[in-house]
This record gives sequence, structure tokens and C-alpha cells, in this order.
Amino acid sequence: MSTKLTTLLAINHPIIMAPMFLVSNVKMVKEAMDCGIAGCIPALNYRTIDELKTALQELKDAKPNGGAFGFNLIVNKSNIKYHDQLNAICEIGCDFIITSLGNPKETIEQAHNVGIKVLCDVTDLKFAQKVEDLGADAIIAVNNEAGGHRGNMSPGELIKQLKSNCSIPVISAGGVGVKEDLDIMLAYGADGVSVGSPFIASVEAGVTDEYKQACVDYGADDIVMTERISGTPCTVINTPYVKKIGTKATWIENLLNKNRKLKKWVKMIRFSIGMKATENAATKATYKTVWVAGPSIEHTTEILPVKDIVKKLIN
Repeated sequence: MSTKLTTLLAINHPIIMAPMFLVSNVKMVKEAMDCGIAGCIPALNYRTIDELKTALQELKDAKPNGGAFGFNLIVNKSNIKYHDQLNAICEIGCDFIITSLGNPKETIEQAHNVGIKVLCDVTDLKFAQKVEDLGADAIIAVNNEAGGHRGNMSPGELIKQLKSNCSIPVISAGGVGVKEDLDIMLAYGADGVSVGSPFIASVEAGVTDEYKQACVDYGADDIVMTERISGTPCTVINTPYVKKIGTKATWIENLLNKNRKLKKWVKMIRFSIGMKATENAATKATYKTVWVAGPSIEHTTEILPVKDIVKKLIN
């Protein structure tokens, strides 16, 4: 299947395995590339720059024909490792970078100097046009069916709006679990899709079997939005623990968030606490089960190798 995305990244199928915090790893991306799709890992999944460089080199050495690999960068001030991560990626090289949460200008300029493509997460037309003007190679259109920090617009509405007003490729993120979903996004006009949640329940994913099994046992109706993770609404599985702690910010947090001087610090503390909770739930046994996922786990019926999940998307 040939689209603008397959041409841009020299891949066989118009699919990116989306970068997922704590979940994505080298093993998953290697399998994705062997299947002829692209795979991406959040740079923040690596605690040190040396670990990031090791992953970059391992993927570069393993890259087959027909696959592509990239890394996701948080490009705002909250990521204190941003510049070191960008320098490491540009030093060793990869096929593409996906930027999130901030101005991608520096990333685009530095990456293009070494031949790396840059794809930018957007949730609306205004930001899409901004990143296109900055020289982005493609847009990741994050819709209201995405897992984690999702957008507000439906897939069809967002894709059509961006395709009508932007000239670079549009990759739809959210709501794809099987081939039928992929076909729908392409019919809306998307040049490809970014798929995350279905790959959580993969054999190669670096999370607990309990997290993987939850993606099998729960479905789309069990996905809720919570403010208790990062301070920004985020989709999680509605486990008994999530029901117990609630999904809304506490009255104290709401009160402090109204204070201009304290708002930034409150959000940083909430983000730190929330990320630690999700890390513990994803990597060790705990009753505090805060598992991030999107509604596309509806199609997850068993834990499978990455290659079999890809088959569900292309066959």
C-alpha cells in the first residue's frame, strides 16, 4: 500500500508504531521494522543519554529494508534532557523524530541538517499550520480516540480539516486497532496512521503481564479521562484503583491552580507524582493500577507478538 507516509519513510505499510512512555522499546521497534512499518520510542524512556545512544546504535545496526525507526522528543521546558537528547539523536542518526508539547523549530532545523525527518504532534489546524511553516515533514493528527494525552476532535473531522488546509502528509493518531479502522482513516484522507494501545499487549512490550492482560480484559467502554496523572487530562483504564481515587483534581489542586505564582509548581508536582504512579503500575506488581491506554484496546483479545498485531492491521 503506497501513500505519502510510505514514501516519506520508505516503509511498506502506512503505519507508525506510536511512541509510548514506559512501553516502547528496542525489541518492539525491531519487530515493527521487520514487518515493514515504522517504530518510535520516547527518548524519555531512557534515564541517561548513554542508554539512549546505545538504543539508537542498536536500531541503526538492525535496520532492514522496508522499515524505519524514530524517537519522540518532548520539546518544551519541562524536558530538561531535551537538548542532550536531540544532540544524541542527530549525532548517531535515525529516520525520523516525532515532536510533542512545544515549539519544534530547533528540532526541525537541527534534524534536517543531518537528514532526519521531523513529524509533529498536533491537535488542531492552528498548530498544524505553524509547524508546516517551520518546515515539518508531516503532521501527526492526534484525535479524540487516542490514548494518553488525546485531542478534542474526531478523526474524520480533524483529518479532513488538516488535509484541506495543509500540504504536508497527515498521519492520524487514535482509534485504530484493526485493518478496518486503518481503511476508515485512509478513506477520510489520512496518509497513514500512528497506532499505540494495541501494541501494549505485545509479547515484546516492556511492561508487566498484568498491564498487558488488562488491555485484553478491558475494552473501549472502560477508558476514562483522568486529571490525576499529569495535571492534563489523560486516558486510562478504569480499574478499581482509578475508581477509588477518582479522576478529577482535588479541591486543593484546583485552588492552587488558580494562583498564577503557584500554578507551575503544582503542575510539576502533580506530573512527578503521576508519572511515578504510572511507572510503578507498568513495571511492578502493585495495587495502585494506573494503566494508560486508549479505546482501541477494544480489539485486543490476547497477548500476541508484535508481528501478529501488525498482521491484524494490514490483512
